[in-house]
Amino acid sequence: MLWPLAGLLAIVLATLAVGWVVDQVLQRVAAARPDAPLWPLLRRCRVPLQLVLLTGLLIAVRPLEQLFGLADDTARHVLLLVLIAALGWLTVRAVAAVLGAVLTRYETVTEDASRVQRVHTQLGLLRRVLSALVWVVTVATILLTFSAMRSLGASLLASAGIIGIVAGIAAQSTLGNFFAGLQIAFSDTVRIGDTVVVDGQQGTVEEITLSYLVLRLWDLRRLVVPVSYFVSKPFENWTRRDPGLLAWVLLHLDHTAPVEELRTVLYERLAAGELWDGKEWHLEVVDTTPSTVVVRAAMTARTPDDTAALRFEVREHLIAHLRDRHPGALPRVRTTGPG
Repeated sequence: MLWPLAGLLAIVLATLAVGWVVDQVLQRVAAARPDAPLWPLLRRCRVPLQLVLLTGLLIAVRPLEQLFGLADDTARHVLLLVLIAALGWLTVRAVAAVLGAVLTRYETVTEDASRVQRVHTQLGLLRRVLSALVWVVTVATILLTFSAMRSLGASLLASAGIIGIVAGIAAQSTLGNFFAGLQIAFSDTVRIGDTVVVDGQQGTVEEITLSYLVLRLWDLRRLVVPVSYFVSKPFENWTRRDPGLLAWVLLHLDHTAPVEELRTVLYERLAAGELWDGKEWHLEVVDTTPSTVVVRAAMTARTPDDTAALRFEVREHLIAHLRDRHPGALPRVRTTGPG
């Protein structure tokens, strides 16, 4: 009894020591190469690596059978299942680390925000696809370790055609969303961080999965939309090519409104603020009615959020200027004739 216990303790200590050594090596390499983001991310593989090493040593040394009186076949089978699951876990963590390093490296060498968003979306969906494939293979491998599953292989293979047809019909919408997610990732129609309008709802793309897309609305609500919507119905993407937008404000004023002065006031306000990107601006009379003129002030901003804030700011400032300096220029209801 003493030797199996000593062997088990030695295996546990060896596993902890190897994990600590690997973690220390990764820390030193990461410190020596701060421009390589892979090494810090690989540290997340420490726990599954220790589990793989632990189960492998337990299978090789076999202290559990002697210590607890377990049957050799039962103990080895349980440890084999744990080993397969740990290998799947380690593979998923390694794939996530590699793809995360690729994204981080791309962000450091690319200044184009739209391209970074596109790669972020593509790598995120690719990670989910690869993780799903790894877990499917892991579960299939675990099932094949049972003799009953191997004996049923012939009958399952014979009925695979019928089952495939039934499953395809039952999961038609799921499969449609899956392929729609892949199409979105690699067709660059919508990316994480884009501002889109879906059924009149404006929001920022916060998350994209293989089945749904999450929009963060202006009031912090989350709108969850199936990804198949974005390949089957029209929607507005305000930031697909350029995140900058044209903000505009319409004012209904009296015919006596000082339009030229308003142009000067608008430019001074834009130049003094931080929301205007300095590219375009104008103020024009775009329409008239028997009682008012319609003045449109337009200016560009860097992002959709800046665009909305700039519209509110300019509208408030122009109205306040007219109220304080030219109250007669605001629209009013005339009750008497000119004479």
